[in-house]
Formats: sequence, structure tokens, C-alpha cells
Amino acid sequence: MLKLIRIELRKMKMGWYVRGVIIANLIILGFMWLVSYTEKAEGTESFQSMDEAFVVIGTFVRAVFIVFGAVLIAKLVISEYKNKTIQVMFTYPISRKKLLAAKLSISGGLTTFITMLVSNSFVAAAYYMLNSIYHVIPGELSADVMSQHSVKMAVFAFGAAGTSLVPIFFGMRKHSVPATIISSVVIVMLMSSTSPGLALSSIVYLPLSLAAVGLFFSYMAVRKADKQDA
Repeated sequence: MLKLIRIELRKMKMGWYVRGVIIANLIILGFMWLVSYTEKAEGTESFQSMDEAFVVIGTFVRAVFIVFGAVLIAKLVISEYKNKTIQVMFTYPISRKKLLAAKLSISGGLTTFITMLVSNSFVAAAYYMLNSIYHVIPGELSADVMSQHSVKMAVFAFGAAGTSLVPIFFGMRKHSVPATIISSVVIVMLMSSTSPGLALSSIVYLPLSLAAVGLFFSYMAVRKADKQDA
């Protein structure tokens, strides 16, 4: 399995993904800081504490990279089925199930999960450094807040990585790349919706539940790999 993953990563040429991650991180950081600095200049505070700012940063990061995960699924799996290029790979003396499992592992686990952790850490650290200079958010960042945020970040990243696998169900139905990506956008919109006194993005059970759904859909896709025509 690990050998298959390494082969897929080399074949995929991840340069475009790395560039996209860097650009996305800079946009999230720039937007967060622009909002905070502008409202501070107008005499108001966008966030009451760094903990609140970190929650919003995490929400943005998860939303962006759930869509990125769907793009990876579309590129690694759906487009190969659609263009029939996966037929060549299925002629190799390799189990179809292992091949598809390796592709989904790259999308949901090795890439999306790790990227979310790195991106969340980078944006949060950069935002904190900017705030330590310009003091747009009052108060200090305690060790307890940092440790709690680290645990939450890991749990939410795991849930979001699993959630990014949900679009495989919609994409595999007709081997549709647009359906794969659009379904991820719809999922992000639903997860990010808010109502008075309630923000769905802050409920940890929601991404964990969706992660279970995504893992189930992935399992079903892998299980049907031997029976499904390319």
C-alpha cells in the first residue's frame, strides 16, 4: 500500500497543490487580518479573544481544504474513470481495491489531514504574531488556550479530512468531476451555516459524523472496485 501511495504521489506531481495551499493560506490570513485591523480602526473589535479568532481561522481552513480534498478526489479518481485512463492501471498485476484505497488515502488522509494541520498552525501562528505587534485583540494567549486549541485542531482536522471523502459518493455515480466538487461546496456551506446562538462549525460531532459517512462511502467505493466497469 505504501509503495502504491508513493507511486501515485510521484505520478501526480504535487507542485500545483502546494502552490494552491500556500496561496489559500495567505488569502485566509490576509482576510482575517484585514477584517480585524479595519474594525479595530473603526473603534470596534471583531473578536473578543484569540481563542475566538482561532475558532474562525479553523473554520476557514477546514472549509477551504474540504473543497481541496474534493478536487484531489476528482483528479485522482473521478477524472481517471471518466477519461478511461484508469483502465491502463487496472491491467497491472495490482488489486483494484488496493489501488483505489491508495488514491483515497492520499486525498483524505495523507494530504488533506496533514495540510489542514499545517495550514491551521501556520495561519494561527502568523495571526498571533501580527496581533502581538498591533494589539487588535485584547488579552494574552495562555498555555491552556494553546493546548486546548491544539487538541481541537487535531480533532476537527480529522473530522474534516473524513468529510472531504463524502463527495466520492456523488462523483462515482456518473463519474462526474463537477458533481464531486459542487457537492463539497454544498457540504461546506451546510457546515458553516449559523443561527442565533448556534454555529454548526463549532460542533465537533458534526464533522466527526460526516467523517464516518465519508469513510463509509470510501469503503463502498473500494469494495465495488472489482465489480465496477471502468
